[in-house]
Amino acid sequence: MTTLEFSYSLNKLSSTLKPFALKLTRDMDDANDLLQDTMVKAFTNRDKFTEGTNLKAWLYTIMKNTFITNYQRMVRRGTFVDTTDNLHYINSSDSLIENGAYGNFAMDDITDAIDNLDDVYKTPFMMHFRGFKYHEIADKLQIPIGTVKNRIHIARKLLKDELVVYRHKN
Repeated sequence: MTTLEFSYSLNKLSSTLKPFALKLTRDMDDANDLLQDTMVKAFTNRDKFTEGTNLKAWLYTIMKNTFITNYQRMVRRGTFVDTTDNLHYINSSDSLIENGAYGNFAMDDITDAIDNLDDVYKTPFMMHFRGFKYHEIADKLQIPIGTVKNRIHIARKLLKDELVVYRHKN
């Protein structure tokens, strides 16, 4: 396969790889970066591709491996390494005190948000939260299972909207 044919095939398959990249990263910008990294790696390693095999599968494998490598690199970057001679930071954990105030505020806000839900949504939501299955909730409340699922979904959506301040941003 010539370089031009290989480049054309990569370009043709890039649109099918984008949803997979988005599924892995859950962010459009990161997905575009992952897709670009995948295409660059595939093009620079085109001599390793065996003609007659599945190019699409080869690209998916490159993308998955690139994502895993990038994720591991990001995790390692966040790891603290104690380089002091006596391992001062590792050995000083007995004096570590955590401030639980943020967690307490968040828990209070979550409890208030749940309490503010209409009973029609709060009851099935709390039953599901406590481990009841959909059919058990439907039987107990004497409503259709579809209604149970819908009310739990609406409760989750209302809570998500109410607690938007706690949304985790990367």
